[in-house]
Amino acid sequence: MTQMFSAFDTAAVVEVLLILAVATLLIVAGQTLLQWLAGYLHGQKRLYLLAMAPLLRLGILVASLLMIVPLIVEPSLQNMVALLGSVGLAAGFALKDYASSLIAGIVAVGERSYRNGDWIDINGVYGEVTHVGMRTVRILTPDDTQVSIPHLRLWTDPIANANCGRPQLQCVADFFLDPAHDAATVKAVLQDVALTSPFPHYLEPITVIVHEKPWGTHYRLKAYPIDARQFRFTTDLTVRGKAALARRGVRFASAPAVAAQLA
Repeated sequence: MTQMFSAFDTAAVVEVLLILAVATLLIVAGQTLLQWLAGYLHGQKRLYLLAMAPLLRLGILVASLLMIVPLIVEPSLQNMVALLGSVGLAAGFALKDYASSLIAGIVAVGERSYRNGDWIDINGVYGEVTHVGMRTVRILTPDDTQVSIPHLRLWTDPIANANCGRPQLQCVADFFLDPAHDAATVKAVLQDVALTSPFPHYLEPITVIVHEKPWGTHYRLKAYPIDARQFRFTTDLTVRGKAALARRGVRFASAPAVAAQLA
């Protein structure tokens, strides 16, 4: 019967530790280099370069594992089959969710469901993707909260991607007005507000959607900012839009019943 494990002496321990140390240094250096290079790029090139970080990390980890296993296990077909079978059973029962997240992470990288710089919404959690790891995707929300979401949510939850790898994403500023006004004038005013903002991407369309409600008229001003500056852009549209409408004597809608319920 073939011996399962190799003779594990001091030299083998040192070699394993050396491999792990080199792998760690390569991962840190590779991620630092990618971040540094991304600082000199813009748009699609920057996003694609940042998306290479998890692939680089995965390649280094797999290469390290392939180098360490022969040092621990006697390299024979029988031993490798037994080892892989045992690892598979353990992962299947004890690390089912973790393994599912790892597989989903590979799928996410391959299908590009989200990348660094994307603005995504997963089950109500909305924010910018700052890191795509082996097990989780890290999101920075608008209120500066960092949220880590396991990749396995790919299997069960819909994922909304606002810009999908593009530097621009659509922003919406809402205005709720009293119904007694000239809709054509209001629409033109809101379009001018978007066109005179310092942040819009002028190659993308600017649209105004009008919905009549029982309590008033709902205007949605839709436009695309430069470099995904959505909150600054939306704030600019809202502040300047309210000022422009007020100068023309347009009254904003009020909901006394809702205010009474909230009081």
